[in-house]
Amino acid sequence: MIALLDYGAGNVRSVQKALEVAGGEVSLVASPAGMRDAAAVVLPGVGAFDDCVNAMEKQELLEGVREFIRTGRPFLGICVGMQILFSESIEFGRVRGLDILKGTVVRFDPEVLRGKKIPHMGWNQLHIQRPSPHLAGIEDGASVYFVHSYSPVPDDPAIIATTTDYGMTFASSVRSRNVF
Repeated sequence: MIALLDYGAGNVRSVQKALEVAGGEVSLVASPAGMRDAAAVVLPGVGAFDDCVNAMEKQELLEGVREFIRTGRPFLGICVGMQILFSESIEFGRVRGLDILKGTVVRFDPEVLRGKKIPHMGWNQLHIQRPSPHLAGIEDGASVYFVHSYSPVPDDPAIIATTTDYGMTFASSVRSRNVF
């Protein structure tokens, strides 16, 4: 069973349907207890970093996520769900994340992007930097859709699994042990 975290602010239904189409048995989970027997956990995300952290904190999911990750079972964060795995974000001042992955989530710099729009919305290619189970079946150069204004800057570049170019190169997916 895959536990899909429902903290009231994520893109739960779309992720649930995608996991089911891929053959997963999915259970919506709103408390740490729902993660105990899961084979894997998925944290979807939509919106602002601090809203996500605050919503998860109210449901005591932050410590539940930390405990689950320590078990070594697979954990996937999507969009803001990936970003809150990092140490902090500067989206609305400095907001602490889960600090599972060391680094900071930063806003795209308009001067570096040279006229490209923020938020970054549209199809862009993934450039695989290192093999990872979460990329199984995905070819280098595959196109995926983005809607974001922030991206993580990992302290350790070795965790970057894919990069994407949008006037600059940013980490579009990461992997550290069982965290994707």
